[in-house]
Amino acid sequence: MPTSGKPRQRRWHGRGAAVVALAVALLTSACGGGSGGATGADASPPSASERAVAAQKQLAKNSLVPLQGEPPESELPVTVDSSDGREVTVEDASRILPLNGGVAEIVFTLGLGDRVVGRDITATFEEAKDLPLVTKAHDVSAESVLSLRPTVVLADTDTGPSEAIDQIRDAGVPVVVLDPATELANVSTRTTRIAEALGVPEAGKALNSRIDKDLAAARAAVPEGSRPKVAFLYMRGSAAVYLMGGKGSGADSLIDAAGAVDAGVESGLDKPFTPLTSEALIKAQPDVILMMSKGLESVGGIDGLLDVPGIRETPAGQTRRVVTLEDGVLLSFGPRTPLVIDILVDRVHQA
Repeated sequence: MPTSGKPRQRRWHGRGAAVVALAVALLTSACGGGSGGATGADASPPSASERAVAAQKQLAKNSLVPLQGEPPESELPVTVDSSDGREVTVEDASRILPLNGGVAEIVFTLGLGDRVVGRDITATFEEAKDLPLVTKAHDVSAESVLSLRPTVVLADTDTGPSEAIDQIRDAGVPVVVLDPATELANVSTRTTRIAEALGVPEAGKALNSRIDKDLAAARAAVPEGSRPKVAFLYMRGSAAVYLMGGKGSGADSLIDAAGAVDAGVESGLDKPFTPLTSEALIKAQPDVILMMSKGLESVGGIDGLLDVPGIRETPAGQTRRVVTLEDGVLLSFGPRTPLVIDILVDRVHQA
């Protein structure tokens, strides 16, 4: 589970990259020019259900939509602040190795996917699937990383073990460490820092503009007067892990953006995750339960979930209202997050 962290201030030196043309909305690409992408003075904006259908189609492809136009050219060297307290100078971004799936999504969406030489186990999207894997379980293999001759490595403060990161750095490879993304506000910060480290700050601005536009359109589809209570449950049945999300879980910011109320936060859970009890569930009284798809599978689907003490006593349990999203997407906080909000807006507000 992610840990919270405040993004550090960063700086870069060198000339800005050539201006990248601002991309069209991601939803339009997902719709393929269908009803969701209608334009013109008399065209109505797509409904929540239309946006959700388009978002589901795009997520089903498990593919990314890069910025339009030619890939940006890096203008280097740049010196940036790393979240491990170091200043890191990047002189060459021709062989990029992101050690985090969310970071990799941003790199690919910036248009730099052809420079990526390897992947972390959490980079599960289609464009990355054939890249060499440099992790064993969730631990980074320094030997595997160095064998790919990266010119810059992007990690986050959760990446480890620390000995492997030190070994990569000691071999002369610049390692830029980022704070984990744990809420919606982190998306733009993370995109900016990655773009600056790779010498393409204008592409970062273009991507942030696109994400902001798509998020605003998703929020505009929230039905007026609807404020359902949504509980985020993190479950791994095989490991007997049953947790409820509270303040700082990451899901709380998504639920809020979708125009709903985080049931855990409202019931007083002031930690990101708290062991699940029937008393806590009954107190929270969620109208909707939000889960990762593999988490629901691990407890035997909706029927198995209803056997968890307290679930049947909630409005969500009584109406079987459970919303799931793929594990690698729900809390990724990256370029595909607007699609997550589109789906949540539609599903959590359904009668």
